[in-house]
Amino acid sequence: MREVLYQLISSHYTELLALWPMALLVIGLYIAVFIDPYIEKRERRIMLTVCTLVFSLVVENYLDYLLSIKITAVLFRKIVDIYGYSIRPVILLLFLCIVSKKKPDRKYWILVGANALIYLTALFSDICFTINSENRYQGGMPVLKDSCLFTSLLLLAMLLYTMLRDYRVRRHREILIPIFAVISILCALELDKNVFDTPQPITFLTASIVISDVLYYIWLHFQFVREHEDALAAQQRIRIMMTQIQPHFLYNTLATIRSLCLRSPETAARTIDTFSLYLRQNLDALDQTGLIPFEREIEHVRIYTEIEMLMFPYIHIRYDIEDNDFMLPILTVQPLVENAIRHGVRAREVGEIDITVRKNEKGHTITIADNGVGFDTAAIDTADTEGKHIGIRNVRERLEKQCGGTLNIESSPGCGTKVVLFLPYFHEAVTRQNT
Repeated sequence: MREVLYQLISSHYTELLALWPMALLVIGLYIAVFIDPYIEKRERRIMLTVCTLVFSLVVENYLDYLLSIKITAVLFRKIVDIYGYSIRPVILLLFLCIVSKKKPDRKYWILVGANALIYLTALFSDICFTINSENRYQGGMPVLKDSCLFTSLLLLAMLLYTMLRDYRVRRHREILIPIFAVISILCALELDKNVFDTPQPITFLTASIVISDVLYYIWLHFQFVREHEDALAAQQRIRIMMTQIQPHFLYNTLATIRSLCLRSPETAARTIDTFSLYLRQNLDALDQTGLIPFEREIEHVRIYTEIEMLMFPYIHIRYDIEDNDFMLPILTVQPLVENAIRHGVRAREVGEIDITVRKNEKGHTITIADNGVGFDTAAIDTADTEGKHIGIRNVRERLEKQCGGTLNIESSPGCGTKVVLFLPYFHEAVTRQNT
């Protein structure tokens, strides 16, 4: 077999040179994956395995091409073909492992293993395929000979479904990259079917898998870079927000407690307990960048408003909550209520804030309406990043990036303000799955 292999390669080096770009592409990708600092250990291991298998698939294509046009070595060619038909579904399943939030079901590995066993029958039977006396590939039973095709189509369908299910909520255009890879593989299957009888140094499918390997790496790199940047940005925004919230509120609360100590020690003691709980929740928020239950967020709002109403008894907060079974970014509602108090209703003789939560067929809606002095909403986007309205911008950005939500404001000077937050249902499935 060694002599056959040497003779094939030495007598067809021209075709070997034609495969050189594909080989260099895979080798370059292998190096990039190995040194990429953003890819996590599991995904790195899978990508390196894929690169190795794809490179071996390129070699398999080249050997099969040479064996089909030059030398009759039936057993060797069968082994080469068995490897090729067995390894293609494995590569697709590894692609699925990359995009899936959890390990693919064991049944897919069983399916891939069954496909390999079917083609191994070619060593002692022609029920799957054989190499005839004219050194030509000859398929066996209709279902068995196309086992690789059926298995690959099923895995491609699952791959496409998983991507649309798990990544559409991010609404990022990067999802077009793996989708294009799937489409290119499907097109390659059709092209190979049309040129099946013509020997090719490398099949359309193999070329498409090589390119898809590169595309999946690019897509994977985007995901980890984005997650890394989002985590840093979220932490930074929360720290900025906390820095903005604490100074004035701390001063006013301590002044109120000092006054209560002289007039009503019992009320002062209760206020200290409430204030301590508020501070503890704020400190916990510094290390919390993910989503939290709405009940926890609204509890924080109630604690904050209880202290504010103690300092400003003419302010009234009304709660109308019909829906509380959902998740949202931490410090989403509280900063908006604080803005309504600080910049809106404090200037009124009687300040009123209504917090309403509803659920409809599309998602959850949180409305915060006040009868305050209002403001020009155009100033939100034109204000500098360290100045006014930073709290609103922070909430809006985290709402959009962490759960695909929206924040809309209706206000004008002298007419009060209405803030509407919307969180779509489809973010919840991803949140629970990641948890």
